[in-house]
Amino acid sequence: MDTDDGSSVEIVDEFCYLGDMLSVDADTEPTLIARIRSVWFQFRSLASFLTAKDVSLLLRGKVYDASVWSCKSHGSETWSLKRENELALHQTDRRMIRFMCGVK
Repeated sequence: MDTDDGSSVEIVDEFCYLGDMLSVDADTEPTLIARIRSVWFQFRSLASFLTAKDVSLLLRGKVYDASVWSCKSHGSETWSLKRENELALHQTDRRMIRFMCGVK
């Protein structure tokens, strides 16, 4: 599409803006997938601390809440989640907590 000044603008169905995937049909699935990926990235960057057995589980939980959980919930007040989306977030959270506790 051309603008008034002669430059062109690309029209896309979805794009990433400030870490959230925005789509034309207002589907939250791409946003949720991008958010879960960023949460796993954050968790992996702190994995050596979060899985350290010489650090109390209470302290590891506080660090998890402050960094990983806050990354997961960033921007979530504007999401309209389906039941399966809520389940995916819950499963991701539980998987990380089990990994921190060493439960298989």
